[in-house]
Amino acid sequence: MLEEVFLPSTYGSGVPYELFVRLRRDSPVCWIPEPEVGPWRSGPGFWGVFGHADVKHVLRTPSDFSSHLGATQIRDPDTPADLAFVQAMMLNTDPPEHSRLRRIVSAAFTPRAVRALEETIAARAARLFAAGECDFVEVAADLPVWTLAHVMGVPEQDRRLLYDWASRVIGYQDEEYAHRSTADDLSPLGRIAVAARPGPRPGVNPRSRAALADMFAYAHALAARAGGRDDVMAAMLAGGLTEAEFENMFFLFAVAGNETLRNGIPGGLLCLLEHPAAIELLRRRPDLLPSAVEEMLRFWPPVMDFRRTVTRDLELGGQPIRAGDKVVVYHASANRDETVFPDPDRFDITRTPNDHVSFGFGPHVCLGAHLARTQLRAVFAELMKWDVRLAGEPVRLISNFQNGLKHLPVLLKSRS
Repeated sequence: MLEEVFLPSTYGSGVPYELFVRLRRDSPVCWIPEPEVGPWRSGPGFWGVFGHADVKHVLRTPSDFSSHLGATQIRDPDTPADLAFVQAMMLNTDPPEHSRLRRIVSAAFTPRAVRALEETIAARAARLFAAGECDFVEVAADLPVWTLAHVMGVPEQDRRLLYDWASRVIGYQDEEYAHRSTADDLSPLGRIAVAARPGPRPGVNPRSRAALADMFAYAHALAARAGGRDDVMAAMLAGGLTEAEFENMFFLFAVAGNETLRNGIPGGLLCLLEHPAAIELLRRRPDLLPSAVEEMLRFWPPVMDFRRTVTRDLELGGQPIRAGDKVVVYHASANRDETVFPDPDRFDITRTPNDHVSFGFGPHVCLGAHLARTQLRAVFAELMKWDVRLAGEPVRLISNFQNGLKHLPVLLKSRS
């Protein structure tokens, strides 16, 4: 039973919330086997952490639970060289290195900096929708990709490269996403990336440097023309990053800054469509939009889990854990912890307080959380001007990491 927690196929039919309930009650910290999946070799297994308090403890204690030692994905990197490369990413560092890297780019994501983008984001959101039937996953993907391109100085023609890179990284367990290539009519910079694109090679970690050679070729080409600009790219170049740090920082923004909203916006809409009373309440009470967004994030966490590696022998949740063991915290389970959230399986847009951990916790709390919330509010404020109905069955992404939808067919009709 416990291997179901790990298997990507489990999540093709939904997050196993009933299993999480039993685990929080009976085994809130327990050993999860890690069998082979298709071409991916088996792993040593890991400790799954399912309760809200334990999840927050792990996330706020990097001295015991390191992001650096084994990086932050459940699967171990394929080779020592792959591990050494991804360890340069801010996501995979511990203080004080993490603090140094975060400072370099943090100015672009402060509440003040994000407020300066609010009108631009709202205007873009207002142009997303048109009457008729559409796949909302594709429509909603435009805003986070466009916003990232704006923040990073990526030319308009190359925005779909960000979409394709995120697809390959977040959807490597799903055949429909694993080799996606939709970008065309590219700028000269974009054509540099296409020329460096690796072919499909089963067994190569999609987060390795070899598998993302086109992304890094593009990053260096974009950097070469970043002089005089005031954007995230310019901040990275001025920050004294090593080559590996620069490439991994570009990876982090191009993919992580994309995937969260690409999952969260369609997921939030599906929550509303499955709870029509919430839509009507939100139309009557637009002041509830901020709390509605927080409840969408709690109910549909875009990222379901993150990995840490234990630095010393210790005890967690009554279990003795040895140095070097993998620990995986389940945000999706913590967000439904009945000791923290009354009636946790009820979708309640008035819920307050709402102590969800969808953006993480502790030193690694999501740097782009303000920007993500701004985009979510912009999309759903605009959607309240439309009648939205399901026009087919939602199709979930097969992933044990990303809580995503591949397709969400809807019918839009203007209310004006």
